[in-house]
Amino acid sequence: MSSTVKALVIGASRGLGLELVKKLKADGAEVFASVRTKPKDNVIPAGVTIIEGVDVAQPNAGEIIVQQLQGRQVNLVIINAGYFTTETLDKPNFEEEMKMYQVVAVGPVFLVHHLHKSNALADAAKIVLITTEGGSITLRTPEEGGGNYGHHGSKAAANMVGKLLANDLKQHGITVVMIHPGFMRTDMTRGVGYDIYWESGGAVEPSEAAVSTLNFVAKISHEQTGTFWAPRGPRDIGEAERVLGKGLPTPLCLPW
Repeated sequence: MSSTVKALVIGASRGLGLELVKKLKADGAEVFASVRTKPKDNVIPAGVTIIEGVDVAQPNAGEIIVQQLQGRQVNLVIINAGYFTTETLDKPNFEEEMKMYQVVAVGPVFLVHHLHKSNALADAAKIVLITTEGGSITLRTPEEGGGNYGHHGSKAAANMVGKLLANDLKQHGITVVMIHPGFMRTDMTRGVGYDIYWESGGAVEPSEAAVSTLNFVAKISHEQTGTFWAPRGPRDIGEAERVLGKGLPTPLCLPW
């Protein structure tokens, strides 16, 4: 990334989003960071434009961002906002499932709509949807089991949304990709009890995932729009070898 990059990171208050902001700024990019509420302790680097009050589950989130951009264009948009609640067949949660779909799959449509219609996307802009290999239907196996319906379902829906956005924006020269950044040591994975798998699952720090994500995004071409990737390869995708075989490449293009 360089000073020619003008980036908007949506969902930037902590975890991967915050580390993406830090890395982009350190590399000389102009950075806009959207958050619901401004983080304490000035964790967002100086010089980053913070856009507060952005809740991607609300239909006006994109309008707030566009207003704060004040006519400026961006050439990189990373939609990182997420929400995760665990469920089982015995104890599903309707309200929590709806929230996961709103944040993960519905919100991005309206965010991109407002950015596109307001001419906030520069020529040859790139849009990145941070999803997960958990949204791949192909990689779900009987051995892994079921459950977490809202999580997996919303991520699969987000991948479909990204594919459709790529189709709609292709004629405008805008590239859309979906990225599984890796299994990370974050408050979100700890909050759902997945920290017990950090060691066995090869979980990485968000700062490490931010570097591999941005390095990959810098190299992605418009011909690859509408595709789904794991920049770090299969190393933390539990069912990858069982389903796709051994000797998988890095980066890895993931199946739907």
